[in-house]
Amino acid sequence: MSSLFEAFRFHQKNTFMHRLDPRTTLFMAVTFSVLGLLFLDIIPLLLTLMLMLPFLAVARSLRQWARSLKGLAMLAGFILIINTLFTSLSFAVSTVLRLVMLMTAFSVFFLTVHPDDFALALVKLRIPYEFAFAFSMAVRYVPTIATETETIRDAQMSRGLELERGNLLQKVRNYIPILIPIIVSSIRRALQVAESLESRAFGSTAKRTSLFELSFRKADVAMMVLSILLLAAGLYVAFVIRVITPELLPFWFNWRLPL
Repeated sequence: MSSLFEAFRFHQKNTFMHRLDPRTTLFMAVTFSVLGLLFLDIIPLLLTLMLMLPFLAVARSLRQWARSLKGLAMLAGFILIINTLFTSLSFAVSTVLRLVMLMTAFSVFFLTVHPDDFALALVKLRIPYEFAFAFSMAVRYVPTIATETETIRDAQMSRGLELERGNLLQKVRNYIPILIPIIVSSIRRALQVAESLESRAFGSTAKRTSLFELSFRKADVAMMVLSILLLAAGLYVAFVIRVITPELLPFWFNWRLPL
């Protein structure tokens, strides 16, 4: 499970992507997510996915992304089987590709943006600080709880817990010794965070100041322009070429996997 959330764990590195303004990286993630949702065909989804890989390579985060794909394999396989049985193989593959694209798009963001910078970016976008702080804490907490789950699972299995024993209902019951410690640990951590915030007079003033201020640079402007151009091209292909003149659309946009 922890490998699934590896793509959402920030890693401090000195790369071009890490130096970008978090608002720029967030806009890029949203852009690629929209592009992933525009198409149902396999080839354009693959092309869009290939466009995101250079950004992960520049961020030196391809290894973390690959590990998260390994953790996503079981869910992707389940989606592939169910959609193949009830719809078609081509639709199943495109659905899995969409899932991978959404995960990859936000991996570019979370791997290169510190949670504190994420909260500051949300504040700059006129989101109340309380909500921004909550989002930031969630980003920090999800990888942590995934790691704790792996630790508790290994500890319980070392004590003789057999997770794969019995039928489906029994397998669900086997996870109770794992779920209860996770819930208790989560409640304890939430209480510690609440006490820490209260001791620091969180929310006592409506006007907050920050030690660091975000600012756009030339690289941010260039990446924003590139993202807008990619989004415009995707919208043009999806809604103009496909609808008005479908005969001009290259063959790969209408390609389907044979059953």
